[in-house]
Amino acid sequence: MATVEAASSAVVQTQIHLHVGGERRETGTGGSHEHLNPHSQKVQTVVPLAGVAEVNEAVERAQAVQESWRRLAPDKRRDLLLRLGELIEQNRDAFVEAARLDNGLTAAAGHHTVDFVVQSCRYNAGWCDKLSGELIGTMDTRGEFAYTAPEPIGIVGIIITWNGPLISMGMKVIPALAAGNCVICKPAELNPYVPELFARVCKEAGIPDGVLSSFHGTAEAGEAIIRHKKIRKISFTGGPATARKILAMCAEQIKPAVMELGGKSANLVFPDCDMDAAVALSVFGVFFFGAGQGCALPTRAIVHADIYDEFLEKVRALMSTLKVGDPAEPDTIVGPVMNKAAADRIEAMFDRARADNAATFLLGGKRCGGDLAGLNYIEPTLIVDADPNHEISQVEIFGPALIVSKFHNEDEAVAIANNSEYGLAAYIQSSNVERVLRLSERLFSGGVYVNGGSQVNTYTPFGGIGISGFGKEGGRAGIEEFIHYKTVTIKRLKD
Repeated sequence: MATVEAASSAVVQTQIHLHVGGERRETGTGGSHEHLNPHSQKVQTVVPLAGVAEVNEAVERAQAVQESWRRLAPDKRRDLLLRLGELIEQNRDAFVEAARLDNGLTAAAGHHTVDFVVQSCRYNAGWCDKLSGELIGTMDTRGEFAYTAPEPIGIVGIIITWNGPLISMGMKVIPALAAGNCVICKPAELNPYVPELFARVCKEAGIPDGVLSSFHGTAEAGEAIIRHKKIRKISFTGGPATARKILAMCAEQIKPAVMELGGKSANLVFPDCDMDAAVALSVFGVFFFGAGQGCALPTRAIVHADIYDEFLEKVRALMSTLKVGDPAEPDTIVGPVMNKAAADRIEAMFDRARADNAATFLLGGKRCGGDLAGLNYIEPTLIVDADPNHEISQVEIFGPALIVSKFHNEDEAVAIANNSEYGLAAYIQSSNVERVLRLSERLFSGGVYVNGGSQVNTYTPFGGIGISGFGKEGGRAGIEEFIHYKTVTIKRLKD
């Protein structure tokens, strides 16, 4: 089997497969895709693509084992997921290197994703033998009582985007399996290595053949997953434009879905904050993970006028120290954006903002030069005086860019923060508990994260409102997306 040895000496498989019901295949009916290294832009591997035929076969194999998987003793399913977590931990270096080869994640960001999915395995494994219904109570006048029973939905279709495949698998695939569902997963073809490794360790952990199929595929394969009548629910991570198409297809079958669709997250910074911590969050919170290519990052810092100049000076100084370059180098903080299309899109957005006099660029705002010239690197970008209604303020940049704006009172801060169709995450930096509680109610957001509180973890619900989508991932609410509660009412027979 062909392999590549990366900087940390972890070995990553270069041969990518379709994993159909436990069977590995080197070719698919959907053709193939050449994967480019995000740093060098050289071809690393050829990715086989599934078509409609593989989707149909995966569903057939899932149907054959769905009943036995749902009826597997909960403690046995728990142990399988705990074993999966152990194997991911044991293969940590390989997953970190796979993430670098997939989409240019630095080692630090790669380790973060491994930590997350290991914890997801452990957390969701714990729910396998704890999901329960309730006894509604005895209704003496009718001689009835009722109870609810949690049941898996059945076969679930999971479609994930390219910026964080391992995190998405941890948030979707793991709880779906824990709840007793079979899964058909279609990751983005831009990420061949992480899904390949994940499918391999799932099989090694003992996940039965047919329970999980994972393959890259064509748009037709994605549509086949969504439209297949035996697939009972769709969980999607991506953008609103694609989500609208998916939801239109789901509507034809009245098929439920979970939609995680990104954000334009506001970070409110008050004079009573810990300034250094607020600055660090505003910089590393945006630039640490995937060169700003994250859905819930605090990309809009909204700062009180009394500390605006000091905050801006400190942010600018810290941003100037960030090393941009090859993610294989251990001290790199900001790696490449995903590909040329992403770099072109970001650069074009910056150019339009300049042409429209819609923003001032204090740092960056263009591609990197020097040794990185001609590659897909964007300079860490600091933007001020942004027109609140221009696309630069309204649309996800999805790159290494931070917008800083000024407010004078809470009402103004909330108005700026809520001036967005997105509602995934919001942040508050303040030591005033009453203010935090007051503003948390007013912010249009699925989650509010205070003084560095983590926005994505395994034990709390995560999900948006507005065009950021609906449904939850994480916590009990996350696993409950993959079950339904059946109500059983029993009438007592006459004596």
